[in-house]
Amino acid sequence: MQTKLVILDRDGTINQDSDDYVKSADEWIALPGALEAIARLNHAGWRVVVASNQSGLGRGLFDVAALNAMHSKMHKLLASAGGRIDAVFYCPHSPEETCNCRKPLPGLFEQIGERYGMDLKGVHTVGDSLRDLQAGAAVGCVTHLVHTGKGEKLMGQTLPANFPPGTLAHADLGEFVEWMLALPDTAVKNKTWVS
Repeated sequence: MQTKLVILDRDGTINQDSDDYVKSADEWIALPGALEAIARLNHAGWRVVVASNQSGLGRGLFDVAALNAMHSKMHKLLASAGGRIDAVFYCPHSPEETCNCRKPLPGLFEQIGERYGMDLKGVHTVGDSLRDLQAGAAVGCVTHLVHTGKGEKLMGQTLPANFPPGTLAHADLGEFVEWMLALPDTAVKNKTWVS
């Protein structure tokens, strides 16, 4: 049986984003309803993994211990909400470093496909920025934009033409999960498609 998998961005999708980077566990603050949304996915049989650029590591703004503390907090709060994230895949590189894992390149998604032994074509991925969706689209993922984090500025607008074709927009992670768990005939009501 095919693994039911959803790939989420972290900053701006699960937790508050910051122009100054999220650098510590204290600065890691879950977005309203995001952890409960992940728990709903889990309870419906979906595995959830995170794919996140963490260039603050490469820039020297925080270290791996601080990143681990952020993720420990995320896992603990998620467990309290009745959910879990199976794994966190992150790119530690700064933009100046040559790597294949910094979104919009697809390296993190390729790592996820290898870890789970599956083709990611048709797997749903959610992010708050164009680069999140470009990385997923490069491996055939179905792309979803949330209007939280960087995606907030696109609220109420038709998505720009450079977004991957078929991208759906949702107010937040909770609304995305409602869409995922909806019956097929009601699943696409009131969504913004890019054609």
